[in-house]
Amino acid sequence: MRIKNLYRNFLIFLSVLGPGIITANVDNDAGGITTYSVAGAAFGYKLLWVFIPMIAVLFVVQEMGVRMGAVTGKGLADLIREKYGVRLITFAMLGLVLSALGNTIAEFAGIAASMEIFGVSKYISVPISALFVWYLVVKGSYKRVEKIFLMASALYFCYIISGIMAAPPWDVVLKETVTPHFEFNSAYLAMLIGLVGTTIAPWMQFYIQSAVVEKGITIKEYKLSRLDVIVGVFMVNVVALFIVVACSATLYKNGISIETAKDAATALAPLAGHWASELFAFGLFNASLFAASILPLSTAYLICEALGFEAGIDKTWDGAPVFYWLYTFLVAAGAGIILIPNIPLIPIMLWSQVINGILLPLVLVFMLNLINDRDLMGEYVNSRAFNLVAWTMTVVMIALTTLLVFTSISPTLL
Repeated sequence: MRIKNLYRNFLIFLSVLGPGIITANVDNDAGGITTYSVAGAAFGYKLLWVFIPMIAVLFVVQEMGVRMGAVTGKGLADLIREKYGVRLITFAMLGLVLSALGNTIAEFAGIAASMEIFGVSKYISVPISALFVWYLVVKGSYKRVEKIFLMASALYFCYIISGIMAAPPWDVVLKETVTPHFEFNSAYLAMLIGLVGTTIAPWMQFYIQSAVVEKGITIKEYKLSRLDVIVGVFMVNVVALFIVVACSATLYKNGISIETAKDAATALAPLAGHWASELFAFGLFNASLFAASILPLSTAYLICEALGFEAGIDKTWDGAPVFYWLYTFLVAAGAGIILIPNIPLIPIMLWSQVINGILLPLVLVFMLNLINDRDLMGEYVNSRAFNLVAWTMTVVMIALTTLLVFTSISPTLL
């Protein structure tokens, strides 16, 4: 009987699997991979300890989104509009649209850079990739799209293989992972802020809750859905850790500095072997393509929920025209801008990051107020212990993202 119950629970878990794993893994997009690569090349193993608290931060925030979606059956933008009115959600909506467009451009830049390593021009790779992600969402069902996204999540393990092939000193890796290390210099602090700043983005909270609602997850499946979040959180941080390890064992060891993930993939070839380099480049392509699908999708969900329009991958174009037109616009604009010669990518990526940093504290405070509303959540409000952890994490994230915004815009002011 016990084995039968375990088997039944496993089947139920497979049925709710998706939102947590997908949302977490998109966090390792082109910008995230670049950050981890530069961290490993510049500081070696000294920043590995950051991934342990990052696991806690990401779990706390994503678990709240899953719980609110399961209990209320509504997306985050919908709940904010109902409780706080249209003005506040409109402010957040405008900022997130600009941020999503900047991030989508960055993802297509990642596609272009990774495929150039394989000798494919961006004028071929970007249009084909844009058409693929557009067709996937517009012509697919939620179940089909989710299966493809889960397959994309599994492909992140190529970074683990690449890290193993770099042959790092595992005793040092383990020691640095469990031993906090601080350096009070601007370069180290800036990189520390950058690593933490890539952990939580405002769009993630809107997407995971909308995905839970569209998947039809209710409070009955909530506990198993939490396991989905836990698996996703560990996956994304283990992959990120191995990216840092791969670059530490090769680039840092040989004193090679880089600026982008493409630089890291190219530099790995003579140091860790041809296959390690190509796996790293393929990982960048997969991550960029994956994020180029999710980021416009999360924004389309947000705007439609905020303004009361129909939204969802299972809807037809006639049933949700605003949802699909928004998705089409963001994909087409993100891909089209990359094809403009000499486009200034760095400022675009910089300001999208700044907008994320400004909006994140607002979104976190909204989430904590909503999830502690007994009229809304009933018995599923945060416990005192969970609130202590959640508010502490929120304050820390506010402080770090404030520093991230300042360090991002200060060079432009000099």
